[in-house]
Amino acid sequence: MDTNFFQGKTACVTGAGRGSFFLIIITLHERSCCFETLGIGQALALRLAKLGCKVIAISKTEAHLKELVSMDNTIRPVCVDLSDWAATKNAIKEHLPIQLLVNNAAVAILDPFLNIKLEDVDTLFNVNVRSIICLSQEIVRDLIERKLPGSIVNVSSQASAAALKDHTVYCATKASVDAVTRNMALELGPHQIRVNSVQPTVVLTDMGRIGWSDEKKAAGMLSKIPLNKFAEVDDVVEPIIFLLSDKSGMINGVGLPIVIISNHPLMDTAQNLSLDDQSLAATDSDDNALKSLENIQQLYLHFLFKLRSENIVGASGTSTID
Repeated sequence: MDTNFFQGKTACVTGAGRGSFFLIIITLHERSCCFETLGIGQALALRLAKLGCKVIAISKTEAHLKELVSMDNTIRPVCVDLSDWAATKNAIKEHLPIQLLVNNAAVAILDPFLNIKLEDVDTLFNVNVRSIICLSQEIVRDLIERKLPGSIVNVSSQASAAALKDHTVYCATKASVDAVTRNMALELGPHQIRVNSVQPTVVLTDMGRIGWSDEKKAAGMLSKIPLNKFAEVDDVVEPIIFLLSDKSGMINGVGLPIVIISNHPLMDTAQNLSLDDQSLAATDSDDNALKSLENIQQLYLHFLFKLRSENIVGASGTSTID
């Protein structure tokens, strides 16, 4: 990766203390308990600092920020609860302008649909969705005023496009993250501010390894992943770095899957649009050859229509995979 692009730019990473990116839930009795994972936000902050960025690391846990700064003392810690917007706004002002933003902080509380508590709905949407809107607004307004370009990556999840047991609210928040991403990209693009998201599957952070150490449980999820493996921390960090960089300068409004699972819309589309072998069979007849060509053209048009109906390809033909 060419570091020249990152040199001197200010980058902000939320959930950076230890990376509240993917939460492992262990059900105890009839209630779900949340454990913050380790690795993603922390690794991303360290990677950006190494690339030459001035890194603003946001976390609500001061001890985690101290641990991060002990690894790289150039990182500037900001200890604030993102669900408290007034406090967040005041904390971020002194660090503007920020040209690179990764909205990585998230929380999950998993319950069966009939057991969902309204206060948990508020908590999840406040952290997973509202904080993205509020923090991005503050940073983007400043960039527009200064006429500076920028790049934002929102951390979503494969849960945004899948139905998962006990994940009703979490899935809803991640689907909202993707919707917010597309609309931000549309409105901020004219200001040369790109907005994309990443959609990881299970990530083997410290807690990820604990949560998926049961072979039977892991096998069920792995069977849905064509690569037959879970993501490592760097499998998430490096795509985010790419989307932040000038190497992705024409990518905007994209939800990038990190390992496609079998019930992801893109995988469903590929499986449902298989070619009829007979329609592609070589023949000596010009009429049959023409018919085969027409079949291919019809299939291609159907393919584009299907992708657009799934919001996988935009009207211009540019990729907007969700």
